[in-house]
Amino acid sequence: MTRHLFVYGTLEPAHAPAEIAAEVRRLRPVGSGSVRGRLYDLGEYPGAVVSRTSPSIIKGRVVELPEDQQILSSIDAYEGFDPDHPQGSLFIRKRWPVTLADGSRMSCWIYNYNRKPGDARLISSGSYTARNGSRKRHTASGRSRSASR
Repeated sequence: MTRHLFVYGTLEPAHAPAEIAAEVRRLRPVGSGSVRGRLYDLGEYPGAVVSRTSPSIIKGRVVELPEDQQILSSIDAYEGFDPDHPQGSLFIRKRWPVTLADGSRMSCWIYNYNRKPGDARLISSGSYTARNGSRKRHTASGRSRSASR
């Protein structure tokens, strides 16, 4: 089983809303990383659309999951991912190659946005942190599904 997760938005400690903050604090930081794809501003959270052939990259962090399997289930629920019905999920958790800051690569879980981005703004920097630095942290209240990233 993959024990690492690539986070690029509200699963990062600086952006974690109260509903998922306790779980995020249990994730052990490994280091900075990036994946090929596009990052979209979906309002209260970003959405990554990964692609091995994308010329752009998404910047984030790799974290190690604790042994407790319940934490991944909690994060899945927060992300709107149902492993039994992935086609209807808001995000899909899948294994994806991540390039670490030192150039090495590892396979990590990532939550990939499972909708068409439509007219959502592309975050051209690939970094939710840089884009969201001065914006207040949002909670999931008012969202039909607490979503993530």
